[in-house]
Amino acid sequence: MEVLSVSQINQYIKKLMDGDTLLRDVTISGEISNFKRHSSGHCYFSIKDEGAAISAAMFRWQNRSLTFVPENGMRVLVHGRISVYEPSGQYQIIADSIRPDGVGALYEQYERLKNALEKKGYFDPARKKPLPQFPRRIAVITSPTGAAIRDILNILSRRWPLAEVDVFPSEVQGENAPRMLAAALNAVNRQRRCDVVIIGRGGGSMEDLWAFNSIEVINAIIQSDIPVISAVGHETDFTLSDFVADLRAPTPSAAAELAVPDSAGVMNYLNGFMARAASMMESRISIGEARVASVMSRQCMRNPMTFAENKSRQLDEAVSRMDNALLAKLASCESDLRETASRLAALNPLAVLARGYSVTYRNDVPVRSAGEIAPGDLISVRFNDGRADCRVEKTTTEDTVQ
Repeated sequence: MEVLSVSQINQYIKKLMDGDTLLRDVTISGEISNFKRHSSGHCYFSIKDEGAAISAAMFRWQNRSLTFVPENGMRVLVHGRISVYEPSGQYQIIADSIRPDGVGALYEQYERLKNALEKKGYFDPARKKPLPQFPRRIAVITSPTGAAIRDILNILSRRWPLAEVDVFPSEVQGENAPRMLAAALNAVNRQRRCDVVIIGRGGGSMEDLWAFNSIEVINAIIQSDIPVISAVGHETDFTLSDFVADLRAPTPSAAAELAVPDSAGVMNYLNGFMARAASMMESRISIGEARVASVMSRQCMRNPMTFAENKSRQLDEAVSRMDNALLAKLASCESDLRETASRLAALNPLAVLARGYSVTYRNDVPVRSAGEIAPGDLISVRFNDGRADCRVEKTTTEDTVQ
């Protein structure tokens, strides 16, 4: 008889289970117990019913797809494969998806609508509107009797009492809720009085929150010209309104905090700003006073008449220097003029005539030689003080006498 080790037995059983086609694709219905999320991100828990329990594990790369937080006592549908954990010989289901039991149809509808809206670009951050920094009027769409409205109003009045709040009452679950929520949001946009809208309710089951997954509410949020904050359920609850709204708040109380600034923080900022402004003003004044004191300490400010007398004396001296320079320049120019006139007078032909000489012209052309004229020619003789018209009787040269 063959003797097997514990490891061999566990390995054999694991191979049998891993090879079974039925056990590779199973969905188990039951209640979560002993749920634990390990620091590695893996989740370990048990699924039980009235008569039995089975261990379960969901690894980190699978549980990222969860749209809710599993809790002890929650009825769920777990899909995965059956396998054996060899070190302990314990069989378990390795889960790849978990969804709440009893809302399977709603969950599938939710996923289909979510995928359709995402393909249309309704979740695109680029289409989301920014919230006003200091809203003057806030619209709140929720049940008038729930805890959410009390929390919102208390926080708004405490954080930013300057804002006015308009409450638009609406049912938040049930058959009429989608129509009433959409109508209230449309009314806010028609009135155009508010700067931002908070729409939401407190926590509940998926069925309770379903109105905020309705196409009526989603379309109203998409078409809103006023920024919308979606505040539905608890921090772990997600509705389609959260994805299409301009901002998702994890709770109604958080929505009120996100919608308005903290007045105390604003006052602290303003006080700090005023203190810095006052300090800068005091510094500017001190600098100005120092400059004034520096100017006032100058001689011209201490004894202005002495300053004026000195400047007047300097002006007289400057005028005197300018006059002397001008007279010297005029004398130099006069001397140059006389010298130039003398040179021009020496070159003047009329000056030669004044000494007894004359100039002879024939046909207005100067006669430079006796050979240029002949007896009988009419000539003109120019003197210093006039001219005489003459007729040549005869001409004589040094060589020939005619």
